[in-house]
Amino acid sequence: MSSRVQIGGRSVGSGMPTYVIAEVGINHNGSIDLAKKLIDAAALAGCDAVKFQKRTPVLCTPEAYRDVKRETPWGILSYLEYRERIEFGREEYDAIARYCREKPIDWFASCWDQPSVDFIARYDPVCYKVASASVTDLDLLRRIAAEKKPVILSTGMSTIEQIEAAGAVFPTDRLLIAHSTSTYPCKATELNLRMIRVLAERYGCPVGYSGHEVGLQTTLAAVVLGASFVERHITLDRAMWGTDQAASIEPGGLVRLVRDIRVIESAMGDGVKKVYDSERPSIEKLRRPT
Repeated sequence: MSSRVQIGGRSVGSGMPTYVIAEVGINHNGSIDLAKKLIDAAALAGCDAVKFQKRTPVLCTPEAYRDVKRETPWGILSYLEYRERIEFGREEYDAIARYCREKPIDWFASCWDQPSVDFIARYDPVCYKVASASVTDLDLLRRIAAEKKPVILSTGMSTIEQIEAAGAVFPTDRLLIAHSTSTYPCKATELNLRMIRVLAERYGCPVGYSGHEVGLQTTLAAVVLGASFVERHITLDRAMWGTDQAASIEPGGLVRLVRDIRVIESAMGDGVKKVYDSERPSIEKLRRPT
């Protein structure tokens, strides 16, 4: 497999800067104005891309959950009504595409069903994301593969055998794998960050990290462990209503995350021991002649 994959104008993988993805997901709560503010936050922080989620609610909502009632900012709705209420359509995605071009920042989406792939394809996204929930939906994966775009395969709630079967659907030169644990928010003890290296050694393609934890430290640790890309949910306020808000990063934290990723990259070096010119005054001052 290729150790680098081209996403838009960026080469992602071995020896390249970490590709930072800010996941808006559904944290826009159905508001294009809120979505634009989240895009602003991602662009200001220096992220490379923003990611959304696209569903056909009637296809993606399990039948047993469709009529379950829940409290929402719009009153008591069934789960299906809630999913339909927050889903963006053509008008909103047209606005997202224009706005991201203006910033400029890459954007793409995880498509949860085949009509959603058809919908997003018209925007010619830089890549596609396979959500962890879709890893075993091989028909959907084959539909995504038909677009002949780079694909990020998320691996939460999946066995190695399931990852193997899903990865085999995609050409090796277009596949990227994201280590993930699908708990929101996720405890540090269940992040299992060593899997980043395990997946990289097993598959040889760019491997990254999609995190749902609280805080920034463990995402930075993923970069040290070799993550070629990182993805974190973003929000304007973690106290906002919504299922993913508590596991998201606010704008100030996003700025710190991207800043610290870039510092870590510059600090990693090449692994070749050398004496720097900046050390020579210390040699003269502190070493005894031999």
